[in-house]
Amino acid sequence: MSTFIAAFVILLVVIAAMAIGVLFGRNAIQGSCGGLGAMGLSGSCGGACSLEEKRQCATRQESHK
Repeated sequence: MSTFIAAFVILLVVIAAMAIGVLFGRNAIQGSCGGLGAMGLSGSCGGACSLEEKRQCATRQESHK
């Protein structure tokens, strides 16, 4: 039972920390267009990327060649 209570308290602390981050206006976690490409895995800019993200993706791909 003590393990359950400890896990519940840890979960509440994590949720509270995330809520405090939102209250202070911290930017949300965002993915990147070339995230997999930057790691050496195959990835490409699909239709979901903005023009700026596509430009950044192309720049990163050129620099890795």
